[in-house]
Amino acid sequence: MTTELRRLRNFIDGEFRDAADGRTTEVVNPVTGEAYATAPLSGAADVDAAMAAAEAAFPAWRDLVPAERQKVLLKIADAFEARADELVAAEVENTGKPVALTASEEVPPMVDQIRFFAGAARMLEGRSAGEYMAGMTSIIRREPVGVCAQVAPWNYPMMMAVWKFAPALAAGNTVVLKPSDTTPASTVLIAEIIGGVLEELGHPKGVFNVICGDRETGRLMVEHKVPAMASITGSVRAGMQVAESASRDLKRVHLELGGKAPVVVFEDADIAKAVEDIAVAGFFNAGQDCTAATRVLVHESIHDDFVTALAQAAADTKTGQPDDEDVLYGPLNNAGQLKQVTGFIERLPGHAKVHTGGHRVGEKGFFFAPTVVSGLKQDDEIVQNEVFGPVITVQSFADEAQAVEYANGVEYALASSVWTKDHARAMRMSKALDFGCVWINTHIPLVAEMPHGGFKKSGYGKDLSAYGFEDYTRVKHVMTSLG
Repeated sequence: MTTELRRLRNFIDGEFRDAADGRTTEVVNPVTGEAYATAPLSGAADVDAAMAAAEAAFPAWRDLVPAERQKVLLKIADAFEARADELVAAEVENTGKPVALTASEEVPPMVDQIRFFAGAARMLEGRSAGEYMAGMTSIIRREPVGVCAQVAPWNYPMMMAVWKFAPALAAGNTVVLKPSDTTPASTVLIAEIIGGVLEELGHPKGVFNVICGDRETGRLMVEHKVPAMASITGSVRAGMQVAESASRDLKRVHLELGGKAPVVVFEDADIAKAVEDIAVAGFFNAGQDCTAATRVLVHESIHDDFVTALAQAAADTKTGQPDDEDVLYGPLNNAGQLKQVTGFIERLPGHAKVHTGGHRVGEKGFFFAPTVVSGLKQDDEIVQNEVFGPVITVQSFADEAQAVEYANGVEYALASSVWTKDHARAMRMSKALDFGCVWINTHIPLVAEMPHGGFKKSGYGKDLSAYGFEDYTRVKHVMTSLG
């Protein structure tokens, strides 16, 4: 007896639709390794339809006064809260994340972020009017850019969808959003929720559209003539391809790509607190977080004690089934990611030492044990490249200058942290670290009011905050003759 797979569908112009040519892909639950649904494998006809819907809806949505867009976003936030259990269930099936942590650590921030951007919708201000040439008055208009093609990743499908659509809609843009091909379920549910709010309030149905598909679908979206902006959260390779494709017709590009966050622990740090917090920040979501605390740099005087304590914390960390409340993280997202993480461990150089973990857990699903590796050198593959798994590496450094050299000595520049009781040292490090975020004596907290985004190969543009909101606007100068 076979179980019939659930059927996920695209959401275009207020309607759920199959792919125009009927193609589908199977969606796999990473806890079991088995398919539980099918999703459309959208092609050019589907992209055309979604873009046409978003383009047709744009003038009316753009011309709404900000207070009306705010009402829509506030209604969406309320609907997310009311249907939180459904969102959590969809996300857990998507990702295998622990139910309790998904409910407590994802849905409340998502709702808060939508409400933040609802408020930001009414704060689109330019510089004050003034006369900068005799007989002329200048004003600045902030306007939406147009239709936004957005691609969300599989590590936080729900939350990254919010980071995409909330600022875009608040600024007056319309959206075509594609979830990852491995995690479409929660995004399709989000489409149902937002579609219901738009219909209830009498707004154009094409304001928000979701199309499912693979990398080729995303390429078709970015290269389509309609969008004025392409926004992607994903790998460096994907970001570079998007930037190249978008350059052909000079689309705006917003990229949040990979990370390799240094966690710099000085000899005066509170070691017990640092170990506890770093273990959580490194293993949360199976390390599948571009800001994860997975590259630790420790002063040589405390290195051995720190590694011993961190290895014990890792050994005490539990991965397992979503409904087990003692679990910190679930499986890796997909078979390809399990292969990638395993490959990093298999290729470790001879001088590296695995203190704990380093192996798959069980034969069903994509679980991987919490892992700590030390004895590494700066040019080792596992130090330079993003593992995106529950693997924390540890290096030692001799002094502050070497700590900065090692920390900055990678191609990524998204997030970092410094652990010390010396305020002056913390301030020096916050200046010297070439990363979009520097945490001091903590690692990984995010708030809606503060920007998230990096430098170098971690991409450009900001998520969250007023800076992220402004990324979805364009600036127009209007000059009036007083004569």
